[in-house]
Amino acid sequence: MNKIDLEKLKEIILKNLEDKTKEIKRVFHGRGNFYDDFNYLTVDSLDEILFVTFFEENEKEKEIIKLLDEVTNIKKIDTFIVQRKYKNENHNEAIKGEIPPFYIVTENGLKYKINFFNKNIGIFLDMKIGREYISSICKDKNVLNLFSYTCAFSVAAINANAKQVVNVDMAKGALTTGRENHHLNNLDAKKVKFMPYDILKSWSRIKKEAPYDIIIIDPPSFQKGSFAATKDYEKIIKRLDDLASDNCIVLSCLNAPELDSNFIKEKFKELAPSFKFEKRLENLKEFITNNEEKSLKNLIFVKQNSN
Repeated sequence: MNKIDLEKLKEIILKNLEDKTKEIKRVFHGRGNFYDDFNYLTVDSLDEILFVTFFEENEKEKEIIKLLDEVTNIKKIDTFIVQRKYKNENHNEAIKGEIPPFYIVTENGLKYKINFFNKNIGIFLDMKIGREYISSICKDKNVLNLFSYTCAFSVAAINANAKQVVNVDMAKGALTTGRENHHLNNLDAKKVKFMPYDILKSWSRIKKEAPYDIIIIDPPSFQKGSFAATKDYEKIIKRLDDLASDNCIVLSCLNAPELDSNFIKEKFKELAPSFKFEKRLENLKEFITNNEEKSLKNLIFVKQNSN
């Protein structure tokens, strides 16, 4: 186990801030029990902002905030925002500076709009490696981005010369931000479609833009009333053959700690046997955990040509 005290926590964060740039970066990842004393805590560097998330209530919270305030003084960071995800309402608080009405962050030179007043601010930092992978294979490809949220995958793909990206998400507000993200990067909007639909009820609409050369499946592990990975993921896998071109590549993402990668592999074997497992993308070193099966799983499957 990796036991650390508050001074060691401060030392780790300061070290990870040494090469700070305008690019977004996780500077402390307690999730996944790698640091078993701080598994409720993450700390992100968002250009001029230090953004801290508490996932559970903890008696050390005030001490941690005081410590991180010292870090911002040392690193001359003017804005320090705390998010308490364990509270039902949005309880984001500016410890230093003010919470901006919106903010622009950068990843791999691309811009994304975030909103600190939302429970999920607009981009998931651990998915950077997935976006880089899609960028590397998407030139001239027709891409389906399921559970697109604010369309970060789409921005990365269009920037890398994808032929088209179809973004599907039932959250209209997230898709609106997705449109803004494409405009922020001066990308060709004619190559992008936005479908504000419940995926599980909209297969005929989604199929109109098929066949797809790349399919991204990046659902929430659980969203009350709309999606539960344990019972709904298979409904998507069942549809893949109807949507895919020959040699289609699927990025299948799973971020449920209680489900391991075999959960997805077995579903593909049973429900979409023409898709063969190729590899699992390695997680970024910033997101290392004691048990990688409890962390983000990014699995690559490739459809075998029937000819």
